[in-house]
Amino acid sequence: MQEKWGFLENVPHDAAINMALDEALLNWHHEGKIPPTLRFYQWIAPTLSIGHFQKVDGKIDVEGIQNHQCQFVRRMTGGSAVLHDDELTYSIVISEQHPAIASSIRQAYYDLSKGILRGYQNLNIPVDYAESFSKERSSICFERPAFYEMVADGKKISGNAQTRKKGVLLQHGSIPISMNVDMLFDLFLFPSERVKERKKQAFWKKATTINQVTQRKHSYETVKTAFLEGFGEGLNIELEPFTLTKSQWNEVYDLAERKYTDNTIKGVVSHA
Repeated sequence: MQEKWGFLENVPHDAAINMALDEALLNWHHEGKIPPTLRFYQWIAPTLSIGHFQKVDGKIDVEGIQNHQCQFVRRMTGGSAVLHDDELTYSIVISEQHPAIASSIRQAYYDLSKGILRGYQNLNIPVDYAESFSKERSSICFERPAFYEMVADGKKISGNAQTRKKGVLLQHGSIPISMNVDMLFDLFLFPSERVKERKKQAFWKKATTINQVTQRKHSYETVKTAFLEGFGEGLNIELEPFTLTKSQWNEVYDLAERKYTDNTIKGVVSHA
């Protein structure tokens, strides 16, 4: 018998609301107010999210963020910076005590990524798990795969990050449909323009997207359908859509204002 999970999808929001809603879902699951939940979401504007412990000074190009009118936010999860633009973003909240969740971080990534694997298969994209961790240092998430992230033809095609708080596991990730690499590299600082261009040219040897692998354009709706079915099949769950109450939205707005809207680096805020 399939376990029932909640499924939440919203209209695109700004960076602060998106991160606050993920944290609110973690809190509500801890409080027993919602079941294990899968969320799909989009961003109202291109957004650079950085890992919880990621350094900004000397790494992030604030002028580049301003020039591209990007939003900026620091995630509550770890990892490197991700440019969220033309993509499907997902998050999962589930108790650490759930029988399907391993105590090992690496194994938990593997267990939950079964839904991602199945989603790509539904799009007829052959992918596999990255089974080694690149020791190459990079501020840019898609330059190096972590254990059990998805790779296609040896290139990273999705990125995930995870945290555990209050006995709840939160995992969220980026599934790029396409990627504006010029914009991406304008958001980071490099020793010289020559180094920047060299790294940009080498990027597609390390990373790829749904559109690039398939050589055709996919709509968000097509990708959403493939991965909604993929998570259901891969995790053997039944997804029941739900919506937030007015009270819950007010809680999200309050958390966004207190914790994420003021997430500032040298005048760059998390909302436009």
